[in-house]
Amino acid sequence: MLTGSCLCGTVAFTVEEPLPGLYQCHCSLCRKATGSSNNTAAIVATSRFRWMRGGEAIRSFVRDTGYRNDFCTTCGSTVPNLMTSGETMWIPAGLLDEPTGAAVTTHLFVASKAEWDEIGGTGQSYPGMPDRLP
Repeated sequence: MLTGSCLCGTVAFTVEEPLPGLYQCHCSLCRKATGSSNNTAAIVATSRFRWMRGGEAIRSFVRDTGYRNDFCTTCGSTVPNLMTSGETMWIPAGLLDEPTGAAVTTHLFVASKAEWDEIGGTGQSYPGMPDRLP
């Protein structure tokens, strides 16, 4: 079992191992949400995810397009959120407390990446969002 939490520790969760391959999204919205070149995350079945504490401290920002960012109201850290299917959880990889053994296998929205963003590694790159994540 992996554990994770926000920056201040108010929100905490667990997720069953192993994690699937991680993806990095390089779109402008993810850059703004993270203040970095991308967001790195995993998507897991809801049955493999459990909130430990802090649900009352989570708020959501949702754009008209459906883009969603859930965050801790104490420290502002982006936290996991339920995907629109209701069957999977989106988990920011940077919140995990211990090594996962997972690797980045997919890069999304590379056609709109920042000009200073150098994508490395062996992950598959897509100009936008593929019909299905590998």
